[in-house]
Amino acid sequence: MIEIERKFLVSSDAFKREAFTQNRITQGYLSSVPERTVRVRIKGNKGFLTIKGVSNESGLSRFEWEKEIPIDEAKELLKLCEKGVIDKTRFEVKVGSHIFEVDEFYGENEGLIVAEVELGSETETFGKPIWLGTEVTHDKRFYNSYLSKSPFTKWK
Repeated sequence: MIEIERKFLVSSDAFKREAFTQNRITQGYLSSVPERTVRVRIKGNKGFLTIKGVSNESGLSRFEWEKEIPIDEAKELLKLCEKGVIDKTRFEVKVGSHIFEVDEFYGENEGLIVAEVELGSETETFGKPIWLGTEVTHDKRFYNSYLSKSPFTKWK
């Protein structure tokens, strides 16, 4: 139940040609405080409830609990969420033995594309595709919970 991931900006749309799947995602937050984010997500035709804890000192690891819930319940829970729903398409791209999840954002986060790779340990190595840009793992502005409150298009 510990999530270890690294996050990067994406420098081109070349990942789209390499993606083996893509899904539209709508998500909102019942709680967006850093100590415990509680997210409601609709991914394709499935609903999910996710609870995440605070990141460790390195910013790479944190507690994560997720359960699938009925889509109709997810739709109702989205109505209770804090202001600032995230709308994005997630592309999954296999690079070596890892899967990169590449999120292309819409609405108030239009223009932002972020890739994440989940790892088995904080020191695990992985292949870096040519479209992978600057690492932003330690920059909390790129957390979806932050983007829901302070959208990318409003940054100066």
